[in-house]
This record gives sequence, structure tokens and C-alpha cells, in this order.
Amino acid sequence: MLLGLYFVVSLLQVWWAARSNDDGPVDAIVVLGAAQYDGTPSPQLRGRLDRAIQLFDEGAAPVVVVTGGKQPLDRFTEAEASAAYLVKHGVPIDVIIQESAGRTTFGSLDNARRLTSASRFSIESVLLVTDPFHAYRSRLIAESVGFDAEVAPTDASSGFGRYLGEAGGVAVGRVIGFGRLAELTD
Repeated sequence: MLLGLYFVVSLLQVWWAARSNDDGPVDAIVVLGAAQYDGTPSPQLRGRLDRAIQLFDEGAAPVVVVTGGKQPLDRFTEAEASAAYLVKHGVPIDVIIQESAGRTTFGSLDNARRLTSASRFSIESVLLVTDPFHAYRSRLIAESVGFDAEVAPTDASSGFGRYLGEAGGVAVGRVIGFGRLAELTD
């Protein structure tokens, strides 16, 4: 009974965060990586990047952090493809920070925290751009690595199964830690 209630509460939190629409101001916009194909962002990644461009143009943050490594045999990282797309759409290269080693949300955000701490920018507060079902867990992970995080999900729709899976990830991650969960699922 208690485990079921815990899961339902997690599901409601995931669902509620998916409907968030924070818009800053923050120190940086963080775009979580998704697939790219030989330097071209997938539709999912393109949706995240378009949302980040909108937020940047509206003045939500002066810096954009793009995340994501690459799969074996890829020529480009998700971060490289993302940075190229942003530049092509008017974001100055000198305000883009690339985290190009992460393979999981935890790894990407943990690496991004280290990179932003060592950058010329003072970055504490971030606006996370990801898919709606992924918003809540991403915010929890960002907070666990030391960011003050809000979310600005894309308007992409997903099946209810994605929300159920995320609720399970949130429920387990809060118990064992998101870093440990990333190690187990990587």
C-alpha cells in the first residue's frame, strides 16, 4: 500500500513538472542531449534546441550549456551537433558551453556542473530544457549535483508509458541516489 502510494505521488510529480513553464531569469539554459545523426539533431533534440533558442532570445539566460556525448562510430557528439545548430540559429558561439562526455542525464549534469564551475561565467541557477516526461527527474538530478534548477520542457507529447517509466526512475533514484541509478542503468 505505501509503495503504491509512493509511486502514485512520484507519478503526479512527474506529470506536474511536465506542465511547468519556467522562463528565468537564470544564469544558464541547459539543453539535455538526445540523438543526433552525423551532426544533425534528431527531431527530439531539435525540439529541445528550438525551445532553448526561444528562451535565449527572450533573455532567460546569457549562457547556453549543451550536453551529450556520442555513441560508438559517431563522428559528432550530441553537444557538438547542438552547438552547431544553436550557432546556425543565431546564438553566439562564445556563450555556448559544451559538455560532450555524458552518456546519462546524471553524467551530463554532473559534468556540466564541473564545467560551469570552471568557466568564466558564474553559473548557479539553470533552466533545464528537455522533454516533458523527463523534466522532474532532470530537475532532481540537477539539484543533487549542486545546481539551483527549474525546468522549461518542450511541448513534445509522449505516451503515458514514458511517464510511468520516469515515475519509477524518480521513485528509485530518490531512494538509492541518482548517481547510483545511472550506474545501474548505463
